[in-house]
Amino acid sequence: MGLRMRVHDKEPIAQAMRRFKKLIERSGMQKELRAHQYYEKPCEQRRRAMLRKQKAARKAQGLI
Repeated sequence: MGLRMRVHDKEPIAQAMRRFKKLIERSGMQKELRAHQYYEKPCEQRRRAMLRKQKAARKAQGLI
């Protein structure tokens, strides 16, 4: 997935970096990189997904 960002003439570097960080965060690339930073066994992925579903179900049950 390629992202492009054009730096405007006479734009301060700090402002360009801020825009770049927001672009990366909005695109979901940062989340993807963190997810692939370390290997996670398939059973651990399934376990985390199951826990996420259980937590969402408990939260929904409490709101009703």
